[in-house]
Amino acid sequence: MTAWNANTEAGASESGSVTVVEGSSFCISAGNGDISSEGGTNGAFFQDTRIISHWVLRINGSLREPLAAQRSRPFAATFVGRAKWPDGRFDSPLVVRQTRHIGPGLQDDITLENYAAEPVECDIELLVDADQADLFDVKGGRTTGPADTTREVVDGRLVIQAVRHGQQRGTAVGAREGVASLDGLRFHVTIPARGKWTTSVIVVPLVNGKAPADPFTEGRLPHHREGVRRHLDWEEGVPRINVADTGLQDLLNRSQIDLGSLRIFDAHHPERAAVAAGAPWFMALFGRDSLLASYMSLMVDPNLAAGTLQTLAGLQGKKVDPDSEEEPGRIPHEVRLGVTAGLSLGGTAYYGTADATPLFVALLGELSRWGLSRDVVQPLIAHADRALEWIQKYGDRDGDGFVEYLRPNDHGLVNQGWKDSWDGINFADGTMAEAPIALCEVQGYVYAAYIGRSLLARWSGDAPLEQHWADRAAELKTAFNEKFWLPDKGYFAVALDKDKRPVDALTSNIGHCLWTGIVDEDKAPSVVEHLMSPQMFTGWGIRTLASDMGAYNPVSYHNGSVWPHDTALVATGLMRYGFVDEARRVALGIFDAAEHFDNRLPELFCGFDRGEFPGPVPYPTACSPQAWAAAAPVQLARILLRFDPVFTRGVVHLAPILPEAVGTFRAENVLLDSARVTINASGTEGSIEGLPPGLKLVAEPRPPLAYPPEGVVAGGVAGR
Repeated sequence: MTAWNANTEAGASESGSVTVVEGSSFCISAGNGDISSEGGTNGAFFQDTRIISHWVLRINGSLREPLAAQRSRPFAATFVGRAKWPDGRFDSPLVVRQTRHIGPGLQDDITLENYAAEPVECDIELLVDADQADLFDVKGGRTTGPADTTREVVDGRLVIQAVRHGQQRGTAVGAREGVASLDGLRFHVTIPARGKWTTSVIVVPLVNGKAPADPFTEGRLPHHREGVRRHLDWEEGVPRINVADTGLQDLLNRSQIDLGSLRIFDAHHPERAAVAAGAPWFMALFGRDSLLASYMSLMVDPNLAAGTLQTLAGLQGKKVDPDSEEEPGRIPHEVRLGVTAGLSLGGTAYYGTADATPLFVALLGELSRWGLSRDVVQPLIAHADRALEWIQKYGDRDGDGFVEYLRPNDHGLVNQGWKDSWDGINFADGTMAEAPIALCEVQGYVYAAYIGRSLLARWSGDAPLEQHWADRAAELKTAFNEKFWLPDKGYFAVALDKDKRPVDALTSNIGHCLWTGIVDEDKAPSVVEHLMSPQMFTGWGIRTLASDMGAYNPVSYHNGSVWPHDTALVATGLMRYGFVDEARRVALGIFDAAEHFDNRLPELFCGFDRGEFPGPVPYPTACSPQAWAAAAPVQLARILLRFDPVFTRGVVHLAPILPEAVGTFRAENVLLDSARVTINASGTEGSIEGLPPGLKLVAEPRPPLAYPPEGVVAGGVAGR
C-alpha cells in the first residue's frame, strides 16, 4: 500500500531527459529518444501506467550518435542522430530523424536519409519492453520484473500484457514493413542514393483488451488528432503578449503554452478543461494545485478556472470513508487513473487535504468578480454551500473556529496543506509539529471562502446572506489575529499544533495570509519586514522556511527551498497591503531566476542566497512544466499591472507600476466576460481597449479591503 506521506515530491528523471505531454499521457526519454528500463523512471505513460519501459533503436547493430533534440510542441519532439554505416565508416552519411507524438499511446515517425551517392542496405531493430508498472511504483522505484508479463505476436504486432490488481494492462506495437518478434520490431531496407526511408511505429495501449477511443493509426497524421487541435485552439485563444523586455515576453508566452499542455479533459464533458498539477509525475487533477494554478491564470483564460471548478464539483465528497478520507462536501486532493490507485488511496480519488475545499469556494467567488456568466457560476453555488458545510462540520474538528487536519488512517498524508511532506511543519527549533494541525494559510483560505460566498450572495441579490458570511469572515479574522500572532516575534505562527500551541517557525505561509486579506493592517508591516529579510528573501524568491530556523535546509523540498507559485502569492499579498516596492523586488527576482531555466520556471529550486552562485541552483527532482510554476509569471504580471476586474461593482482597475526594465507591455485578446480586450501599459500609465458595455475603467488599484458591507472589516481573494 502506498504511504502518501513517505514521498510527495517528484521522482528523479535522468539528466538530459526529454519530456513530451498531452493530457494525462506523457513520455520521458533520453536525449537521443531511447528509453532505458534499467532502474530508471523513463517511459511512456497512459492512464498512470507505463506502457513503454524500454525502447532502443539500433541501426546496423549500433546505437545512434545523438545530434539534436527539439521539443517543437508540448506533445511532440524530434530527435536527430547519425547512424553507423554498414562497413563501420566513421563519417557516416546516414541521418536519422525520429519524430515522437504522445497522446492515447505513442507514435514514432522514423526517417533515415542517405546523403551518399550510393544506395545502402540497413538492418534496423527496435527493442521494446512494457512492464505495465503503475506510475506510483515507477516513481518510487518499486517496479516488478519482466517475468510477470506475457509477450506474443498477434496480427503482425508485438503485444505485451500483464495483470495488475485485477485489471489487464497491455501494449501493442507495430509498424508498416516491420517484422514483429518477441523482442520488438525489425526492418531490412535499402535506402537509395540521396534518398530516404520512412516508417511509423504505432503504440496502442490496451485496458482489459480494449484500445482507447482514438488511438494513433497508420496513415493518419498525428496533428489531425483532437488533442492536438485543442492545443492549437488554445494557442489561438490566449492573449497575444508583446513586452519591450523580450525575456519577460518569452517567459509569459512559455507559461501560456505550458498551461495549455497541462490541461486535462473530462471524457463525459469534453468541453471542460481542468489543469493538471505538472509533468511528468503529477499529470492528474489535484484539488489545491489545480485551483491555485487556475486562479493565477485568470488573465490567460478564466474558463480554465471554471472547468477546474466544474470537474472538482463532480468529485465532491458524498460519504464518510476513512480509507480515502472522503467526507460530505470535501473537495479531493488528487484523482488518479492507475490500477493501484484503488489500493493506495481507497479509490480513484483521495481527499486528504485541508485547503482544497475552502479554495474551491474562494475561487468561485472570484469568478463572479471576473464576469463569468451566471450559467457557469450559478450551478456551482450549491457545491460551494456543501463545501462550507464541510468546513464547519468536518474541517473544524473541535469547534474552535479553525480548520485542522488529522489523517484517519496509516497511509494518507501526514501533513495536509501545500507543504505536504512528512517534515513540512515544524517549530523554530526544528521539532516536528503533531496533528491535529491548524495551518495559518488554511485559515486565510477559509476567510477567503467566507468572503467569496458573501460576494456570491451579493451577486444574487441576497443581502441577509451576504451579511451573514461577511460577519463570519470578520469573526474568523479577529480570532486568527489573536490566536496565531506571535507578539514577541512579530509574525504569525505557521500553525497551531494538537495542544493549540503556536508553531513558531518563520515560513512563507504567512505571505498567503497577506494574499487572502486575513491579516490586520497594523500587523502587516512587521510581517512584510520578516518576509523581505535576508533569512527569507534569497534575491531570487521567498524561502519556504527562514534560514535561521532549526529545520532549514536549502536543498529540502519544503524547508528552505523557493517555490515560484509560493513566491508569487506572497508578492500578491505584499501588493495587496500596499507594499509596492517590496512586491516589485520579489517579482523581478522571479523573472531573473526564470532566465536561468530557459524561461520555464520549475516547480521549485534550491534556497541558496543570490550572491552564492551565478544563478539559482536547480532542485534535482522538480517537475517541469508544472502548473502553478507556469502560472506564477502570469500572476506576477497581473499584480505589476494592478489589473483587477470587479464585475460585481461594474469596474475594472488598472494602475500599472511596471519597472523601467520591463518597458512597454501590451496584451491583446484578454477575455473579460464575453469580450476580448487589449491591455496597454508603460510605467504607471495604462489603458484598456474594447471594454464590454457597463464596465468602467478605474485608473487606481483596487482597495485592499474594498468588498464588505459598511461596518464589516474583511477582504477578498484577489491581489490588490
